[in-house]
Amino acid sequence: MEIIASYPLLALNTLALPAKAEFFCRIETMEDIQQALSFAEQRQLPVTVLGGGSNIVLAGDLAGLVVQVALLGISIEAQEDNTVLVTAGAGEVWHNFVRNMLAQQCYGLENLSLIPGLVGAAPVQNIGAYGVELSDCFVALDAIDIASGEVTHFTRQDCQFAYRHSIFKTHYRDAYLITAITLRLQREPAVESSYPALREALASYSKTDLTPQLISETICQIRREKLPDPALEPNVGSFFKNPLLSSTQAETLAAQYADLVMYPQADGQVKIPAAWLIERAGWKGVTTGCCGVHKHHALVLTHSSNANGRDLLKLAEQIVADIRQRFNIELEMEPRVLGGNDR
Repeated sequence: MEIIASYPLLALNTLALPAKAEFFCRIETMEDIQQALSFAEQRQLPVTVLGGGSNIVLAGDLAGLVVQVALLGISIEAQEDNTVLVTAGAGEVWHNFVRNMLAQQCYGLENLSLIPGLVGAAPVQNIGAYGVELSDCFVALDAIDIASGEVTHFTRQDCQFAYRHSIFKTHYRDAYLITAITLRLQREPAVESSYPALREALASYSKTDLTPQLISETICQIRREKLPDPALEPNVGSFFKNPLLSSTQAETLAAQYADLVMYPQADGQVKIPAAWLIERAGWKGVTTGCCGVHKHHALVLTHSSNANGRDLLKLAEQIVADIRQRFNIELEMEPRVLGGNDR
């Protein structure tokens, strides 16, 4: 394993923002991890774990050692209840993993098709889409304690999953390097097509026509139509989380705006599309300097080639302030900010 000084990260984040790592390495084995952590400990360097770079905003150069996870491998263990336990290395590309599971007739991940990033980042964010969250099928994960180098096992309960949230975003932030995750998937298809946009796209099909493969293909089509390809237009997909409101707050807002879209949650809260708020406030397609809001999707922030992370964050802060003033709703960014003192 090679550790490289002053390593450019522009090609390792899907926003294509310019930044450098003080030191950088790519880990492919457990031995690589121990070597990297030893290097950081000897020099008293902070360690930043980097996956696919699809959920970060680089606000400046990163101090310390940046570790890119490239741990591969997938194993399937059949269970007596007609399910399978699937363990995947943290460096597997998420969408490729979903496609692999479909090919192996292991079902439950099809609604999470085409989500960018690597497997190891999925539980950190508790990724979710079209009515399904990772936590629905999550069993456990293995991780390395960055401070001690010890292997630690986390159950579903340990991870404290919630909407776009896990304990790795709060109490254990930057404390662990996830090496593998284990999921329980189904051998018998049980499609989930109740999400409004998906249900509308599948309206011409009968229930007997609905297969996990069709669900996956349809979601890929929807996502490609809604979200620009980062390879062509650098972005991190949805830049803001959909806010959760109390039922009273949602009802008050609905009384003001007849076209408000609302998604009641099991806990009594109501989810409001952040895209609706941003578009209703007139930000869709707006450009400020070298950054802007995508003309086709209000949740996507874009930039020109001469922008940096600080420019993009300034635009995001302007949007957040405007939504707060107009609707009394606090938008929260989905991507994590790294560098520039991690604002």
